[in-house]
Amino acid sequence: MPYSTKQQQAVLHCLEQRREELLTAADLAEDLRRDGCPVGLATVYRQLEKLEQAGRVHKVNTEEGAFYQFCSHDANGHRDCFLLKCEKCGCIRHLDCSHLQTLYDHLEQDHHFRINPRRTLFLGLCEQCAGKEAEEDHGTHQ
Repeated sequence: MPYSTKQQQAVLHCLEQRREELLTAADLAEDLRRDGCPVGLATVYRQLEKLEQAGRVHKVNTEEGAFYQFCSHDANGHRDCFLLKCEKCGCIRHLDCSHLQTLYDHLEQDHHFRINPRRTLFLGLCEQCAGKEAEEDHGTHQ
């Protein structure tokens, strides 16, 4: 990331501290205020936009609004970073997996469609929810 302000570093640090969570801009502004770094909501949004463009943050748009999550991967030329969302519990997991590169290449070469993996969200069931569902299915079929 070429140039960053104190405010941008504070927003990034806050996201990094809560890397497993999805946060709204309002959540971040509140955390920063509590930590003695009062930053206006408009400034938080501006910094989040810059951080997203730099590949340091994932932006997830939902019916409830936009959420942000820290990304530890460098966006420059890095196409293997994406998100997994559990349809049952709603958790979102950030994942780096080179196996999807084959799919990206296929779609681009054969279908002339270029995926933006940093904005790609795969929906399914997390391991915990899938296990619970399997237990429930097993219990009803006895």
